[in-house]
Amino acid sequence: MLFFRGINSINIDAKGRLAIPKRYRESISEASENQLIATIDLHSPCLLVYTLDEWEVIERKLMSLPNVDPQARLYQRLLLGHASEMEMDSQGRVLLPSLLREHARLEKAAILLGQGNKFELWSQEAWDASRPDMLDTALSNEISESLASLSL
Repeated sequence: MLFFRGINSINIDAKGRLAIPKRYRESISEASENQLIATIDLHSPCLLVYTLDEWEVIERKLMSLPNVDPQARLYQRLLLGHASEMEMDSQGRVLLPSLLREHARLEKAAILLGQGNKFELWSQEAWDASRPDMLDTALSNEISESLASLSL
């Protein structure tokens, strides 16, 4: 199983390509033959980037939701509808579709954030603006039941 961790400062070139950090490339190649899927995040101004095999698990779950449920239909429409296939080239680069770059306001400086089974791709500006609020929220809120047993 793949596990992506860490924060990586990366650049997006004028053509909309980014280079996946070297430490992840071999694992991505082995897991999904250089195939990645990017889609929008519904809660933050970033993109979610999965290996193809990981995305297919999520895709099946989304497709199994009842079409008569308006919220399920909305999630299907947004997540599946924005899902874009990307192939990592021999230099570890992927081309981000312009619609996804626009959604996350990605220009040159970006953050690739490992999240276990996926990456989050943030513009440097959005990350810098959101990070202090995330830290404040994490430190000031009461811990949810699902986090209560987590010991760090």
